[in-house]
Amino acid sequence: MVLSEPRPDLSALTSAEISALFPTIEREVRVQRSLATIASVLVDGVAGKAAVVSSFGAESAVLLALAAEVDPTVPVVFLETGKHFPETLRYRDRLVETLGLTGVISVEPDAADLAEADPDGVLWASDTDRCCDVRKVRPLERALAPFDAWLTGRKRFQASTRQTIEPIEWDGRHVKINPLAEWDRDDIAAFMAARDLPAHSLVAQGFPSIGCMPCTDRVADGEDPRSGRWRGQGKTECGIHFSRDRAA
Repeated sequence: MVLSEPRPDLSALTSAEISALFPTIEREVRVQRSLATIASVLVDGVAGKAAVVSSFGAESAVLLALAAEVDPTVPVVFLETGKHFPETLRYRDRLVETLGLTGVISVEPDAADLAEADPDGVLWASDTDRCCDVRKVRPLERALAPFDAWLTGRKRFQASTRQTIEPIEWDGRHVKINPLAEWDRDDIAAFMAARDLPAHSLVAQGFPSIGCMPCTDRVADGEDPRSGRWRGQGKTECGIHFSRDRAA
């Protein structure tokens, strides 16, 4: 595992200089902790058979880069909803090539589900919950059926509804690992810069969180990064991160 930044020679620094380095040191600790978690899951198999689930969105490069460093053959589930921005599909292809990922699985909605619930492709305009269920929740359940665990890129800073997520959770059927839960915006930016990771082209256009094109809006300064998702509906999650316990 390669450190994201060279280790400083603390013996050659003054106390003030060491204090100034604390954010960098803390950031490196988070990187190494995340790498260790991912390695435990993907290499040691502590949670059983595992996959990464990625939207190939605004911050996806970080989790994917860490996973690729551990095992570039890891299964990476991408929900091909049929409603993505073209920029997202291009970004997916670029990251796959850049990181050398060989296990990406594009999962589409079931044709029969679409024919019944969304034959005209405009269900998003009248019932976003059902649209997400057909295009994301059900496909992910099918895709994760062979796995015991999945890794996500969720972070606490992304929205007020995510401030209490834990690094390891149980979703009712699988162990869910969130190795970046404790990372902040500066951690993300520093890691991407240190690894020279390409950015999603829509981020510079005001989209810090990117989902399906009809339901993703620009975000103003000071808003939660996910406030542009399903704007005006009081909805910030598609449903894949809700408990999927059959008894619920």
